[in-house]
Amino acid sequence: MKRANFVSAVSFAGAASLAAAGTSRAAAPAGDVPGGRDFVETSSSFDAAAFATLLGRKADIRQVFENIAMKPSVFNNIKNSLNGLQFGFGVPNDRIAIAVINHGPSSAYNYTDVIWQKYDIGTYFDAKDKAGTTLTSNVFYPAKNPGASPGDPNDEHGLYQDTGMATLQSRGVIFITCHTAVEEQARALVAAGHAPSGMTAPDVADDILTHLIPGAVVVPSAVATVAVLQQRFGYSYVTIQS
Repeated sequence: MKRANFVSAVSFAGAASLAAAGTSRAAAPAGDVPGGRDFVETSSSFDAAAFATLLGRKADIRQVFENIAMKPSVFNNIKNSLNGLQFGFGVPNDRIAIAVINHGPSSAYNYTDVIWQKYDIGTYFDAKDKAGTTLTSNVFYPAKNPGASPGDPNDEHGLYQDTGMATLQSRGVIFITCHTAVEEQARALVAAGHAPSGMTAPDVADDILTHLIPGAVVVPSAVATVAVLQQRFGYSYVTIQS
């Protein structure tokens, strides 16, 4: 499986442009590296230095959101945090570092439409829209107000009120995927009959890891990453579990 190099050095602008750079793996040197073949990701395939550069960039405020249950209102919480810090507390946008760790069912936030459709993720996680219709694609990723430019933060159709993950990325938010959660879900999807015939759990995990949203960062373990971000990099903690 081919992976792109993880960014070796980033500024705020570099972090904000991850959405245009393709899936980043904080575990991947160039070339063929283990993906869904390893249930536990080890330090030999994880670029800790690149992770530290990206998540430890200079910032006045650092905040990590841990999402487990699929509660899409979290994206409004993230947007409100950005706006409150920038416009209420006067923290420059490029001095705000927000990381969002998605694992458990919320791992699906980081899956592309290819994965949502191939494995019927909406049915598997009982994910429905407001009308009660099962979701067939990752509706959380696209911008809600496409083409909106920065302006009045009170404009409900402007960039600052947009809760789409792509827009949040453009404001510097980093979305993180848990390798272990992907491995566990791959096994569950196969067991539940949601994988195409003949696909093994490692096949499914490998497929998911190569079809994440642009800019997603893969870490060995979500719960371990929460501890690292808090203890080493001074991130404050918010959780959305139920």
